[in-house]
Amino acid sequence: MELHGSVVAAEVAQDLGVSQVTIRRDITELDAAGLLARVHGGALAAPAATTPPRAARTLVGIVIPSTTSYFPEVIRGMEAAALTHRMRLALAVSHYRPDLERSRVQRLLDLGAKGLVVSPTIRGEDVEEVARWIETLPVPVVMLERRVEETLQVRRLDSARTDHIYGIGLALEHLARGGHRAVGLAVFDRTPTAPWLHTGYPVALTRLGIDAGPVVSLPKGEEDPGGLMRTLAAFLRACLAAEVRAAVVHTDFHAARLVEVAHEIGLTVPEDFAIVAYDDELAAHADVPLTAITSPRRELGQEALRLLADRIQPHPERPRSPYQVQLLPRLTVRESTSPAP
Repeated sequence: MELHGSVVAAEVAQDLGVSQVTIRRDITELDAAGLLARVHGGALAAPAATTPPRAARTLVGIVIPSTTSYFPEVIRGMEAAALTHRMRLALAVSHYRPDLERSRVQRLLDLGAKGLVVSPTIRGEDVEEVARWIETLPVPVVMLERRVEETLQVRRLDSARTDHIYGIGLALEHLARGGHRAVGLAVFDRTPTAPWLHTGYPVALTRLGIDAGPVVSLPKGEEDPGGLMRTLAAFLRACLAAEVRAAVVHTDFHAARLVEVAHEIGLTVPEDFAIVAYDDELAAHADVPLTAITSPRRELGQEALRLLADRIQPHPERPRSPYQVQLLPRLTVRESTSPAP
């Protein structure tokens, strides 16, 4: 917007992988705030109504693994912050491939990016290698939604992420307050969020004085829907055999499938079995709208860009240590939880 002076709603929706309705709603909000001028089919930069658009002062690169589900809302937060900091965003997608990730970063640097927000692809044994690579980059870097603080290099970098250990505790606390004395856990382990959930689960159980239920690793489900449903059915049967009547399920896609499995064997949610979804992309649209842990995605994007702006435009009179910023998710209560039967 700052660079070109205008945007087309349909093009932005396609680029971010979201609906045009979402983009039009965001344009309406920004128009009301005086940050742009809404026109038919899109928007103009606010100064464009009376003066030619000014070029943005600073190009920054954003490297994310995907433009679906989680990250579009994060990018919208960055877009809002970019207006304040006079930045132009250049977005690159790695598709969870380290080789593409590095080539995308180099491309952004070749384009003149003065800073980067990177959500790198990290597998357990690759953390040190990723850290060493990031240390070689010639511009300020903010790590986004990744847990890499085990490495000395990354401790010297700014980072912004969601506190998922707090999030799993929030989910368990909600179920405990509903009277459940034991809670199961089902996690899609092929995500960066999964390790935090496994770490926070026993800690929260101890704090709340409730028992662990069955714990299961879930497949993605898109390649083999039948396999996912069988895994969820086995998990549900294990919970019932252990007299556990509640579970936290990551992601909300998987939680919605668990509702279907419960209905197929004659259980009612939440009367017979309570479910809290971890993630809140699709939770409201499950057969039974799911209580969910909702990540502060837009705020996370704003915070990441703020940290980067502070590094790109330093203040010599007040040098600072690296910031490790964690934002707290919130609980969104819907119809899939109630007091224990």
